[in-house]
Amino acid sequence: MVAPFFRQAWTVSAVLINMIGQGMMLSYTSTLLPGLQAPESKMKVDLHTASWLAASSGVACIPGFFISSFLMKVYGRKIAHLVVILPGIIGWLTIYFAQNVTTLMIGRIFGGISAGATVSLGAIVIGEYSHPKYRGMFLNLKTAAVCFGGMLVHIFGHFLSWRLVALIGVLPYTISCLIVCTWPESPAWLASKGEFEKSEKSFFWLRENSKESQEEINELIRVQRDRLSKPIVERSFSGQVIDFFSKFSKKDFLKPLGIAIVSFTLLESSGRHIFPAYAPQIIGQLTGNKTQSFYYTLALDLIITTSAVCSSILVKMMKRRTLLFTSGFAAFGAIMTACTYLAFGANNIISHQPWIALGMFVVYFILSNLGCTPIPLALLGEIFPLSHREVASSIIGIFMSLALMIALQITPYLLLHIKVYGTFYIFGSVTGLSLLILYFTLPETKDKTLQEIENYFNYGRYNSDERDEGDEVEVKMMKQ
Repeated sequence: MVAPFFRQAWTVSAVLINMIGQGMMLSYTSTLLPGLQAPESKMKVDLHTASWLAASSGVACIPGFFISSFLMKVYGRKIAHLVVILPGIIGWLTIYFAQNVTTLMIGRIFGGISAGATVSLGAIVIGEYSHPKYRGMFLNLKTAAVCFGGMLVHIFGHFLSWRLVALIGVLPYTISCLIVCTWPESPAWLASKGEFEKSEKSFFWLRENSKESQEEINELIRVQRDRLSKPIVERSFSGQVIDFFSKFSKKDFLKPLGIAIVSFTLLESSGRHIFPAYAPQIIGQLTGNKTQSFYYTLALDLIITTSAVCSSILVKMMKRRTLLFTSGFAAFGAIMTACTYLAFGANNIISHQPWIALGMFVVYFILSNLGCTPIPLALLGEIFPLSHREVASSIIGIFMSLALMIALQITPYLLLHIKVYGTFYIFGSVTGLSLLILYFTLPETKDKTLQEIENYFNYGRYNSDERDEGDEVEVKMMKQ
């Protein structure tokens, strides 16, 4: 008899392997651009073209989010996951066979579609398929998997050509597809479609038939029965548009959406994507030695991946808020200190020592990867109510795609004109502001079921049948 944890881990492994592929795609420009700029390259790119090769994947994430939102709503999480991986495979093969920059751009766009589609879908799958006590760990491992994928690209790119690296990038997506074929369908999605018997069967396969499991699936089915018992009104296209915009008047939609937007602003400003994409340039400026940048980059990759794995362990021991704000504000202090040191060194106020600057950035990346990068991705799989999950993931996907595109587009210009310290001064300031907003708005989600979190945004408390003191006073007044 296979233990429930291993069944959940097997299911989640498809998402994590897929995230390795996504990490390879996001970091691929660190291999592609130096290869294209090499003297022997037959394809030449200038700074403008190079920035668009990096940012094109961010633009392509937008249709990816819409595609995954539609597929997982209509066809379920399993079919959606299989379909959205295919553009990633096509993208890598397109890059491998490319003979001009236009074809490379097309390959990057296909890869971006898969990346955008699987960010929210992967988080939702982990949220719906795993036990609350494992959910945080699995969600944080997504970040570790992306970091590991970036490290693989940096290693392969040092020893192999950019074409061979593209061919290797096909493997994680292929393995992920094979594992997805063994999945059951999501219990939450089945319940939302009224397939309650199938939902129970899938739920007990994942979680075992225990008293705790029965209580959780019964609450899920009860809520979905109530929702489905309401008469369904056939709406015209204009009616569907009105219904879409009416969500923006619902607090259980607006509150988590606002939290998610600020969270992903935090994620992007912490350097989650710009460092893997421009690692050689950043390390080269920090150390002043571009010939050794590979070894420094590899060391930082190992540190970042290790810290992301440690975050997956800490999230089981600490509350989400405690981990985020303790490590986040410490990371903010570390990056501001590092930038100030670099600024003083650049203006000859103090003597610049490369190992000190690099050490400060090591501390920063360790701290930011403990909370600032994994927690926002974890929240994506936790905070959206089931009735809004697909729509909300599309909206937040657009925001994430634009933020990624802007970050990747402007970073090479920032590095050129205001150097590393100016670039991270800007990103660090946004990080500090985002943390401050989240401090006053983010609820605790550790060990809470998805239904309890949904209840919090609806009723202000995790259990919908509990009465708070205000309710009790109101009842007494009504009786008098």
